[in-house]
Amino acid sequence: DTLRLEMGYCLYGNDIDENTSPIEAGLGWITKFSKNFINSKNLKRQKLEGTKKKLVGIELLERGIPRKGYEIINDKKVVIGNITSGTMSPTLSKGIGMGYIDSDKITINSQVGIKIRNKVIAARIVKTPFVII
Repeated sequence: DTLRLEMGYCLYGNDIDENTSPIEAGLGWITKFSKNFINSKNLKRQKLEGTKKKLVGIELLERGIPRKGYEIINDKKVVIGNITSGTMSPTLSKGIGMGYIDSDKITINSQVGIKIRNKVIAARIVKTPFVII
């Protein structure tokens, strides 16, 4: 599971499911529109106009492990998303994860917080894959 996360691969049931689109999950590069298919019109619109949420990589700047369901918050302590999967990276020696955030709220390298129990742990939004092998 750690290798999957370090490579930034989506896990069905965690990072993608029947309520997320491949465009939101950053999988637009494998979504071809040369033929019509179920929901292709809506997905094509999402690809052109953008989505309300997007899947991003999270790297903790403090000690901790982001777990599924933990809240992602901005500097004003407003919830802007949720972690979908996370682990301790043995390669990077830090907690990493993936989660969905509101598309218009944050960009790569933005600082965020992950609410772990009653404490906010400093983190930042990063590009995936976390590790290039």
